[in-house]
This record gives sequence, C-alpha cells and structure tokens, in this order.
Amino acid sequence: MLKRKFGSRYDWQRILRRDYMERYFETSEFKGYVTLFHMHEVAAPLVKQYGDTPVCIADKGYSWMQHFPEGQQYSVTTVFDASNQVVQWYIDICTRNGYCEKNGPWMDDLFLDLIYLPNGRLIEKDADELEAALSEGIITSEEYSQSWNEFNALKQAILENQFQLLELTKLHFRELTRVR
Repeated sequence: MLKRKFGSRYDWQRILRRDYMERYFETSEFKGYVTLFHMHEVAAPLVKQYGDTPVCIADKGYSWMQHFPEGQQYSVTTVFDASNQVVQWYIDICTRNGYCEKNGPWMDDLFLDLIYLPNGRLIEKDADELEAALSEGIITSEEYSQSWNEFNALKQAILENQFQLLELTKLHFRELTRVR
C-alpha cells in the first residue's frame, strides 16, 4: 500500500506549536493546492546529512510550503529557514494528488524523490525503496515505470532550468506569508 502524505503534517509529533494554511491557486503558471506549515516550536531540530553537508530542514521559525499540482504526478515541498530563505526543494514522485475535507491536500507517494539545493546540487533518493516496493508487490510494473518516467522528466527539467515551479515557490511563499 502506498503512503498517503498530507500537507498539514497533522501527525508530525516533532512540531509542538504550528500554524497551517492552505490555498487553491488557479493561474496560467500553476493550478492546485498550496499548503504552508510554519513551525513556532519544535521538540528538536531535524538535520539531514547530504554527503558531507548537514542541512537543517526543520527548526523554530522554519516553514514548509508544499505544492500539490492538479493532474500531475509529483509534489514539491519547499523548506524555508527562519530568515525565509530557501533551504531545499524536495520533490516527491507520486501516483496522484488529491484533497479531503478533514486533512486537506494529500499525495500518494511513489517512493522516488529529488532534492534540489539552492547551490544547484541535485540529489536523487530512494531508488532502493522503489525497487523493494516492486519486488514486494506494493506497486505494479506500470507504477514502477510511471515513477521512473516522471523522475527522469523532472530531473531533466531541473538540470535545464525549465522546472518553473521552483521559481513560483518564492512568489507563492510571499503571497501566503502576507496573509498570515
């Protein structure tokens, strides 16, 4: 069974005090839900190790903004630090994005991920999880191919500076933080 992930992060115990908002955008550049999750108080910072580089992705004052583009097979989470600077873009490959009244926008995770850092570094993640999901019958061969096709298309778009959503995240963040 695929893991459903919600933009509200309602079940994330690390965050002790938070603000959450969501908004539906319908423009020529983007159509879908955008969530903004602001961390006022955390039990402990969350630091990920990317090679030799430690990167803090959750701490007091940080925000996670997640895009759920309608009709697409990916979701983008942009991490902003306490100074509102982008820390990373985390791109989840998924089968679909959706919405439910109780917990808001969601995506069904299809294992493969791309992490793009502001310095231009692109990190590929979780190919081993995708292989295991196929061999264990959690996903079909069609979903396996779909995941790789979407992953490779997004990777190429990022490398060619053609993935416009990365720039839109900054605009959407400014719009949503004006409302807060």
